[in-house]
Amino acid sequence: MVLANAVKRDEKVRPLLQVENLTKVFGGGRNEVVAVDDISFAIAPGEIVSLLGESGSGKTTTARMILRLSRPTKGRILYEGKDINEMKGIDYWRRAQTIFQDPFSSFNSFYSVHSFLGKAFRLADNDFSEDERRALMEKAMEDVGLNASELLFKRPHELSGGQRQRLMIARALLIGPELLVADEPTSMIDASSRVGILNMLMDLSRKHGMTIMFITHDIGLAYYTSDRLLIMNEGRIVEEGSAEEVVERPTNAYTKRLLADIPTLRRKWDT
Repeated sequence: MVLANAVKRDEKVRPLLQVENLTKVFGGGRNEVVAVDDISFAIAPGEIVSLLGESGSGKTTTARMILRLSRPTKGRILYEGKDINEMKGIDYWRRAQTIFQDPFSSFNSFYSVHSFLGKAFRLADNDFSEDERRALMEKAMEDVGLNASELLFKRPHELSGGQRQRLMIARALLIGPELLVADEPTSMIDASSRVGILNMLMDLSRKHGMTIMFITHDIGLAYYTSDRLLIMNEGRIVEEGSAEEVVERPTNAYTKRLLADIPTLRRKWDT
């Protein structure tokens, strides 16, 4: 395994992101559902962390609260020591961006790539000229391995799933975020594109010093990409540690079950 960013956790370094006693409850009375149950964790600047769990574990709800798409029922989320729900939305979203799971529904079919990327400048802190915008778009596309001269004026139906996902990353890069939340970024693209996307994200983290939080059910992806894993089950963080510690020396029964479910060529499946 190659660590994307060998960040040494230092208690003296202020976390970029800090989650404190975060809880999210949906409904009420007999219909109450506790999706996230009093979780706390911190992410250091430049670190790559995976929040890992099966469907329904609460990981996407956690990500939505971190992105200010949903408000916590209790607890708070601090970004460089400031409560994100007390910050102006545009100020926060300039610093924290996301890659959504579905690269197909993330595009308006009427927009060209140029129009899609251009809308990112609504969050920009500068008034760029059209030539400057064009140059920045081309540079962002180049950074994610896309040929701007071929693709800049194409429409979504002319692009592959891998190209669309790379464009999602390019749009985030145009804003220059410090934190990128990647929600199952490879689950809906073909297997041949997945490793390329993951390696690209790790390279971008090294190049730009960007902090990445993966939201995933895939422990193999998490182990390959991440410095640290947070294992989530039924709304709670049940295990936390470096990728090597969690995978090679798991202590929680749920983590052990996740690892046992990974297919291996050394063992025949029951039929």
